[in-house]
Amino acid sequence: MKILRRVARLTCLILASLILLPGLLSAQGRVEESDSHRFTEIAEDVWHVVGTGSVYTMSNSMVVVGARDVLVVDSHVTPDAAEALLASLPVITDKPVHYLVNSHYHFDHAHGNQAFPESVEIIGHRFTRAKLSGEMGNVLEEATFRSFSDGVPTLVANLERQAAEESDPVRRAALQERHQVQRDYMDAIGDVVPTPPNITLEAEMTLFQLSERGSREIRVLHLGRAHTGGDVVIFLPQERIVFTGDMMGPGLAYMGDGHVDEWPATLEALKALDFDVLLPGHGAPVRSKDPITHFQAYLTDLWQKTSAMNRRGLSAEQAAEQIDMTDHSDNYRQLQAPGVDPRAIRRIYELLEN
Repeated sequence: MKILRRVARLTCLILASLILLPGLLSAQGRVEESDSHRFTEIAEDVWHVVGTGSVYTMSNSMVVVGARDVLVVDSHVTPDAAEALLASLPVITDKPVHYLVNSHYHFDHAHGNQAFPESVEIIGHRFTRAKLSGEMGNVLEEATFRSFSDGVPTLVANLERQAAEESDPVRRAALQERHQVQRDYMDAIGDVVPTPPNITLEAEMTLFQLSERGSREIRVLHLGRAHTGGDVVIFLPQERIVFTGDMMGPGLAYMGDGHVDEWPATLEALKALDFDVLLPGHGAPVRSKDPITHFQAYLTDLWQKTSAMNRRGLSAEQAAEQIDMTDHSDNYRQLQAPGVDPRAIRRIYELLEN
Protein backbone atom coordinates (compact mmCIF):
# COMPACT_ATOMS: atom_id res chain seq x y z
CA MET A 1 0.00 0.00 0.00
CA LYS A 2 2.86 2.37 0.84
CA ILE A 3 4.36 1.73 -2.60
CA LEU A 4 1.01 2.40 -4.27
CA ARG A 5 0.61 5.65 -2.33
CA ARG A 6 4.12 6.74 -3.38
CA VAL A 7 3.38 5.91 -7.03
CA ALA A 8 0.09 7.83 -6.83
CA ARG A 9 1.85 10.80 -5.20
CA LEU A 10 4.60 10.74 -7.86
CA THR A 11 2.02 10.55 -10.63
CA CYS A 12 0.23 13.61 -9.23
CA LEU A 13 3.52 15.54 -9.06
CA ILE A 14 4.34 14.66 -12.67
CA LEU A 15 0.88 15.70 -13.86
CA ALA A 16 1.11 18.95 -11.90
CA SER A 17 4.50 19.67 -13.44
CA LEU A 18 3.16 19.06 -16.93
CA ILE A 19 0.27 21.42 -16.28
CA LEU A 20 2.59 24.13 -14.94
CA LEU A 21 5.35 23.61 -17.52
CA PRO A 22 4.10 26.08 -20.17
CA GLY A 23 3.89 28.81 -17.57
CA LEU A 24 7.35 27.97 -16.23
CA LEU A 25 8.80 28.06 -19.72
CA SER A 26 7.16 31.42 -20.38
CA ALA A 27 8.49 32.85 -17.13
CA GLN A 28 12.01 31.71 -18.00
CA GLY A 29 11.80 33.27 -21.49
CA ARG A 30 11.14 31.17 -24.58
CA VAL A 31 13.85 31.72 -27.19
CA GLU A 32 13.50 31.36 -30.96
CA GLU A 33 16.29 32.03 -33.40
CA SER A 34 16.80 32.65 -37.11
CA ASP A 35 20.14 33.01 -38.89
CA SER A 36 20.20 36.73 -38.09
CA HIS A 37 18.02 37.30 -34.99
CA ARG A 38 17.34 35.92 -31.54
CA PHE A 39 13.83 36.42 -30.11
CA THR A 40 13.33 36.13 -26.34
CA GLU A 41 9.75 36.11 -25.07
CA ILE A 42 9.56 38.49 -22.11
CA ALA A 43 5.80 38.09 -21.67
CA GLU A 44 3.24 36.24 -23.75
CA ASP A 45 3.68 37.43 -27.37
CA VAL A 46 6.10 40.22 -26.35
CA TRP A 47 9.59 39.60 -27.71
CA HIS A 48 12.96 41.28 -27.11
CA VAL A 49 14.98 40.99 -30.32
CA VAL A 50 18.75 41.10 -30.78
CA GLY A 51 21.04 40.27 -33.66
CA THR A 52 23.00 37.00 -33.72
CA GLY A 53 25.98 38.65 -35.42
CA SER A 54 25.56 37.34 -38.94
CA VAL A 55 24.02 40.70 -39.96
CA TYR A 56 25.08 43.99 -38.41
CA THR A 57 21.94 45.23 -36.64
CA MET A 58 23.62 47.52 -34.03
CA SER A 59 20.43 47.98 -31.97
CA ASN A 60 17.72 45.91 -30.32
CA SER A 61 14.07 45.76 -31.32
CA MET A 62 10.82 44.72 -29.68
CA VAL A 63 8.07 42.73 -31.40
CA VAL A 64 4.52 42.60 -30.04
CA VAL A 65 2.36 39.93 -31.65
CA GLY A 66 -1.41 40.36 -31.68
CA ALA A 67 -4.25 38.13 -32.83
CA ARG A 68 -4.28 39.74 -36.29
CA ASP A 69 -1.09 41.75 -36.69
CA VAL A 70 2.30 42.72 -35.32
CA LEU A 71 3.87 45.88 -33.92
CA VAL A 72 7.65 46.31 -34.25
CA VAL A 73 9.72 48.84 -32.33
CA ASP A 74 12.86 50.13 -34.09
CA SER A 75 14.11 49.05 -37.50
CA HIS A 76 17.88 48.65 -36.99
CA VAL A 77 20.78 50.36 -38.71
CA THR A 78 20.26 49.69 -42.45
CA PRO A 79 17.60 48.46 -44.87
CA ASP A 80 19.50 45.14 -45.07
CA ALA A 81 19.27 44.67 -41.30
CA ALA A 82 15.56 45.52 -41.35
CA GLU A 83 14.94 43.07 -44.20
CA ALA A 84 16.68 40.38 -42.16
CA LEU A 85 14.41 41.18 -39.20
CA LEU A 86 11.29 40.98 -41.36
CA ALA A 87 12.48 37.71 -42.91
CA SER A 88 13.03 36.31 -39.39
CA LEU A 89 9.56 37.07 -38.01
CA PRO A 90 8.09 33.73 -39.21
CA VAL A 91 10.05 31.94 -36.46
CA ILE A 92 7.59 33.50 -33.98
CA THR A 93 4.49 34.48 -36.00
CA ASP A 94 2.75 34.37 -39.37
CA LYS A 95 0.90 37.66 -38.71
CA PRO A 96 1.68 40.74 -40.87
CA VAL A 97 3.38 43.83 -39.48
CA HIS A 98 0.90 46.71 -39.09
CA TYR A 99 2.89 49.27 -37.06
CA LEU A 100 6.54 50.25 -36.76
CA VAL A 101 7.45 52.60 -33.88
CA ASN A 102 10.68 54.61 -33.87
CA SER A 103 11.97 55.17 -30.32
CA HIS A 104 14.01 58.08 -31.74
CA TYR A 105 15.56 59.23 -35.00
CA HIS A 106 19.13 57.95 -34.67
CA PHE A 107 20.50 55.92 -37.57
CA ASP A 108 20.96 52.67 -35.66
CA HIS A 109 17.26 52.60 -34.73
CA ALA A 110 15.53 54.12 -37.75
CA HIS A 111 17.58 53.67 -40.91
CA GLY A 112 15.81 50.41 -41.64
CA ASN A 113 12.43 52.16 -41.97
CA GLN A 114 12.47 52.13 -45.77
CA ALA A 115 12.55 48.30 -45.85
CA PHE A 116 9.11 47.96 -44.28
CA PRO A 117 6.16 47.51 -46.68
CA GLU A 118 4.22 50.63 -47.64
CA SER A 119 1.21 49.23 -45.80
CA VAL A 120 3.04 49.57 -42.48
CA GLU A 121 2.25 52.70 -40.49
CA ILE A 122 5.37 54.28 -38.96
CA ILE A 123 4.85 56.03 -35.62
CA GLY A 124 7.24 58.47 -33.98
CA HIS A 125 7.56 61.78 -32.23
CA ARG A 126 7.07 64.93 -34.29
CA PHE A 127 10.78 65.74 -33.74
CA THR A 128 11.74 62.34 -35.17
CA ARG A 129 9.70 63.04 -38.29
CA ALA A 130 11.32 66.46 -38.66
CA LYS A 131 14.77 64.89 -38.45
CA LEU A 132 14.15 61.99 -40.84
CA SER A 133 12.16 64.06 -43.34
CA GLY A 134 15.03 66.52 -43.84
CA GLU A 135 13.10 69.40 -42.34
CA MET A 136 15.99 69.99 -39.91
CA GLY A 137 18.78 69.16 -42.35
CA ASN A 138 20.25 65.98 -43.81
CA VAL A 139 20.71 63.41 -41.02
CA LEU A 140 23.29 61.62 -43.19
CA GLU A 141 25.54 64.66 -42.79
CA GLU A 142 25.04 65.12 -39.05
CA ALA A 143 27.99 64.74 -36.69
CA THR A 144 26.41 61.76 -34.90
CA PHE A 145 25.94 59.69 -38.04
CA ARG A 146 29.33 60.66 -39.45
CA SER A 147 31.15 59.95 -36.18
CA PHE A 148 29.92 56.34 -36.22
CA SER A 149 29.99 55.61 -39.97
CA ASP A 150 33.04 57.41 -41.36
CA GLY A 151 35.42 54.95 -39.71
CA VAL A 152 33.76 51.82 -41.11
CA PRO A 153 35.92 51.56 -44.28
CA THR A 154 39.07 51.71 -42.15
CA LEU A 155 37.68 49.02 -39.85
CA VAL A 156 36.89 46.81 -42.84
CA ALA A 157 40.40 47.23 -44.25
CA ASN A 158 41.99 46.49 -40.86
CA LEU A 159 39.92 43.34 -40.39
CA GLU A 160 40.89 42.12 -43.87
CA ARG A 161 44.56 42.70 -43.08
CA GLN A 162 44.33 41.02 -39.67
CA ALA A 163 42.62 37.97 -41.19
CA ALA A 164 45.30 37.67 -43.87
CA GLU A 165 48.08 37.85 -41.26
CA GLU A 166 46.47 35.48 -38.73
CA SER A 167 48.06 32.00 -38.64
CA ASP A 168 45.62 30.35 -36.23
CA PRO A 169 42.77 28.91 -38.36
CA VAL A 170 40.08 29.44 -35.70
CA ARG A 171 40.99 33.08 -35.10
CA ARG A 172 41.39 33.65 -38.85
CA ALA A 173 37.91 32.27 -39.51
CA ALA A 174 36.43 34.55 -36.81
CA LEU A 175 38.18 37.58 -38.31
CA GLN A 176 37.01 36.65 -41.80
CA GLU A 177 33.44 36.36 -40.59
CA ARG A 178 33.61 39.70 -38.81
CA HIS A 179 35.16 41.27 -41.91
CA GLN A 180 32.32 39.96 -44.07
CA VAL A 181 29.65 41.32 -41.71
CA GLN A 182 31.28 44.75 -41.54
CA ARG A 183 31.86 44.87 -45.29
CA ASP A 184 28.19 44.07 -45.89
CA TYR A 185 27.29 46.84 -43.42
CA MET A 186 29.59 49.29 -45.21
CA ASP A 187 27.94 48.49 -48.54
CA ALA A 188 24.45 48.83 -47.04
CA ILE A 189 25.09 52.30 -45.62
CA GLY A 190 24.97 53.73 -49.13
CA ASP A 191 21.46 52.35 -49.66
CA VAL A 192 19.90 54.29 -46.78
CA VAL A 193 17.09 56.68 -47.65
CA PRO A 194 15.92 58.33 -44.40
CA THR A 195 12.22 57.49 -44.07
CA PRO A 196 10.17 59.45 -41.52
CA PRO A 197 7.15 58.39 -39.47
CA ASN A 198 3.82 59.10 -41.15
CA ILE A 199 1.97 59.16 -37.81
CA THR A 200 3.33 61.49 -35.14
CA LEU A 201 2.67 62.34 -31.53
CA GLU A 202 3.60 65.21 -29.29
CA ALA A 203 3.08 63.73 -25.82
CA GLU A 204 1.14 60.46 -25.88
CA MET A 205 -0.61 57.95 -28.10
CA THR A 206 -2.43 54.77 -27.13
CA LEU A 207 -2.99 51.78 -29.39
CA PHE A 208 -5.26 48.85 -28.58
CA GLN A 209 -4.10 45.65 -30.23
CA LEU A 210 -6.43 42.68 -30.41
CA SER A 211 -4.64 39.82 -28.66
CA GLU A 212 -5.37 36.23 -27.78
CA ARG A 213 -6.44 37.45 -24.33
CA GLY A 214 -8.63 40.32 -25.49
CA SER A 215 -7.27 43.83 -25.99
CA ARG A 216 -3.65 44.78 -25.31
CA GLU A 217 -2.94 48.42 -24.43
CA ILE A 218 0.22 49.85 -26.02
CA ARG A 219 1.15 53.35 -24.88
CA VAL A 220 3.68 55.45 -26.81
CA LEU A 221 4.89 58.19 -24.47
CA HIS A 222 7.14 61.22 -24.83
CA LEU A 223 8.19 61.79 -21.23
CA GLY A 224 10.50 64.69 -22.03
CA ARG A 225 13.73 65.40 -23.87
CA ALA A 226 16.63 63.09 -23.05
CA HIS A 227 18.84 61.16 -25.51
CA THR A 228 17.33 63.27 -28.32
CA GLY A 229 14.60 65.86 -28.60
CA GLY A 230 12.04 63.23 -29.58
CA ASP A 231 12.53 60.11 -27.48
CA VAL A 232 9.47 57.95 -26.92
CA VAL A 233 9.05 54.90 -24.71
CA ILE A 234 6.68 52.06 -25.53
CA PHE A 235 4.85 51.00 -22.38
CA LEU A 236 2.75 47.86 -22.01
CA PRO A 237 0.90 48.41 -18.72
CA GLN A 238 -0.71 44.95 -18.56
CA GLU A 239 2.59 43.17 -19.13
CA ARG A 240 4.50 45.75 -17.01
CA ILE A 241 7.15 46.14 -19.72
CA VAL A 242 8.69 49.33 -21.12
CA PHE A 243 10.96 49.67 -24.17
CA THR A 244 13.18 52.73 -23.74
CA GLY A 245 15.34 52.94 -26.85
CA ASP A 246 18.50 54.82 -25.85
CA MET A 247 16.89 56.98 -23.17
CA MET A 248 17.85 54.35 -20.61
CA GLY A 249 19.84 51.14 -20.70
CA PRO A 250 22.15 49.02 -18.59
CA GLY A 251 25.13 51.33 -19.20
CA LEU A 252 26.05 54.88 -20.15
CA ALA A 253 24.23 56.24 -23.19
CA TYR A 254 25.64 58.25 -26.09
CA MET A 255 25.04 61.93 -25.34
CA GLY A 256 26.08 63.71 -28.53
CA ASP A 257 22.50 64.86 -29.24
CA GLY A 258 21.26 64.72 -25.66
CA HIS A 259 19.54 67.22 -23.42
CA VAL A 260 21.71 66.37 -20.44
CA ASP A 261 20.17 69.09 -18.27
CA GLU A 262 16.62 67.78 -18.84
CA TRP A 263 17.43 64.08 -19.01
CA PRO A 264 17.28 63.37 -15.22
CA ALA A 265 13.74 64.79 -14.98
CA THR A 266 12.66 62.68 -17.95
CA LEU A 267 14.08 59.62 -16.23
CA GLU A 268 12.13 60.52 -13.10
CA ALA A 269 8.96 60.36 -15.22
CA LEU A 270 10.13 56.98 -16.50
CA LYS A 271 10.55 55.70 -12.93
CA ALA A 272 6.95 56.71 -12.21
CA LEU A 273 5.69 54.14 -14.74
CA ASP A 274 4.58 50.85 -13.22
CA PHE A 275 6.90 48.34 -14.89
CA ASP A 276 9.00 45.32 -13.92
CA VAL A 277 11.13 44.91 -17.05
CA LEU A 278 12.94 47.63 -19.01
CA LEU A 279 13.96 46.65 -22.54
CA PRO A 280 16.79 48.91 -23.77
CA GLY A 281 17.84 49.79 -27.28
CA HIS A 282 21.24 48.24 -26.56
CA GLY A 283 22.19 45.56 -24.07
CA ALA A 284 20.26 43.17 -21.87
CA PRO A 285 16.89 43.72 -20.17
CA VAL A 286 16.95 45.61 -16.87
CA ARG A 287 14.78 44.33 -14.02
CA SER A 288 15.33 47.06 -11.42
CA LYS A 289 14.83 50.82 -11.26
CA ASP A 290 18.13 51.31 -9.42
CA PRO A 291 20.15 51.77 -12.65
CA ILE A 292 17.88 54.71 -13.53
CA THR A 293 18.82 56.44 -10.28
CA HIS A 294 22.51 55.75 -10.94
CA PHE A 295 22.29 57.26 -14.41
CA GLN A 296 20.41 60.32 -13.11
CA ALA A 297 23.26 60.93 -10.66
CA TYR A 298 25.84 60.58 -13.43
CA LEU A 299 24.03 63.00 -15.72
CA THR A 300 23.57 65.61 -13.00
CA ASP A 301 27.24 65.40 -12.00
CA LEU A 302 28.42 65.56 -15.61
CA TRP A 303 26.31 68.66 -16.26
CA GLN A 304 27.64 70.42 -13.17
CA LYS A 305 31.29 69.57 -13.84
CA THR A 306 31.05 70.55 -17.50
CA SER A 307 29.33 73.82 -16.60
CA ALA A 308 32.20 74.62 -14.21
CA MET A 309 34.77 73.95 -16.95
CA ASN A 310 32.82 76.16 -19.34
CA ARG A 311 32.74 79.01 -16.82
CA ARG A 312 36.54 78.70 -16.40
CA GLY A 313 36.94 79.27 -20.13
CA LEU A 314 38.23 75.82 -21.08
CA SER A 315 37.44 74.51 -24.55
CA ALA A 316 35.14 71.53 -24.92
CA GLU A 317 38.11 69.37 -25.91
CA GLN A 318 40.10 70.46 -22.84
CA ALA A 319 37.11 69.82 -20.60
CA ALA A 320 36.57 66.37 -22.13
CA GLU A 321 40.14 65.41 -21.23
CA GLN A 322 40.00 66.74 -17.66
CA ILE A 323 36.52 65.93 -16.34
CA ASP A 324 36.77 63.16 -13.75
CA MET A 325 33.71 60.91 -13.40
CA THR A 326 35.45 58.09 -11.53
CA ASP A 327 33.21 58.74 -8.51
CA HIS A 328 30.64 56.75 -10.50
CA SER A 329 32.92 53.77 -11.20
CA ASP A 330 31.01 51.51 -8.80
CA ASN A 331 28.13 51.65 -11.29
CA TYR A 332 30.16 52.09 -14.49
CA ARG A 333 33.36 50.10 -14.29
CA GLN A 334 34.85 51.62 -17.43
CA LEU A 335 35.35 54.90 -15.53
CA GLN A 336 38.88 54.29 -14.27
CA ALA A 337 40.52 57.61 -15.19
CA PRO A 338 39.60 61.20 -16.08
CA GLY A 339 38.18 61.76 -19.54
CA VAL A 340 34.72 61.90 -21.13
CA ASP A 341 33.44 61.37 -24.68
CA PRO A 342 34.18 64.74 -26.35
CA ARG A 343 30.95 64.48 -28.35
CA ALA A 344 29.00 64.66 -25.09
CA ILE A 345 30.96 67.68 -23.86
CA ARG A 346 30.61 69.53 -27.17
CA ARG A 347 26.87 68.98 -26.93
CA ILE A 348 26.70 70.30 -23.34
CA TYR A 349 28.72 73.36 -24.36
CA GLU A 350 26.26 73.92 -27.20
CA LEU A 351 23.37 73.85 -24.72
CA LEU A 352 25.18 76.15 -22.29
CA GLU A 353 26.09 78.72 -24.93
CA ASN A 354 22.85 78.88 -26.93
